[in-house]
Amino acid sequence: MPRTNPLRGETTSSRAPRAFFGFTLVEVMVALAVVAVALPALLVTLSQQLDGLRYLEDRTHAQWVAANRLAELRLVVGARGSLQTGRISGTEELAGRSWYWWSEGVETEIPGFFRYEIVVSDEEDGEVSPIHTLDGYLAREQSNDAQ
Repeated sequence: MPRTNPLRGETTSSRAPRAFFGFTLVEVMVALAVVAVALPALLVTLSQQLDGLRYLEDRTHAQWVAANRLAELRLVVGARGSLQTGRISGTEELAGRSWYWWSEGVETEIPGFFRYEIVVSDEEDGEVSPIHTLDGYLAREQSNDAQ
């Protein structure tokens, strides 16, 4: 029901004028511009996060391969009582992928104590740029007669 303002002589309605419904074209264009700037930035950030996740996953698997190789060397010491020296390489399947490792054992200044460097990569020629490098130390078991 329309109301009249006696001082002004105007008739007002309880409903807002039709011009105030919705957004203007300028407001819509500004909103689209903001979305157009923000969306690519969000996509780049998401892509970087996924790349970082993949790198961390690869690094974790490479650490496991290196730890497995060091455990193998410990088992060899326990079974044979001797250590493998020199440069040795091989492959291992883990998480549906082939991993390439290189290990080198050298005797330290302490007799019977060896340092092993184990390098792991996901590429066959990746020894130059490995994903992970593990250094481990092992001692040759001495028999009771040698003491």
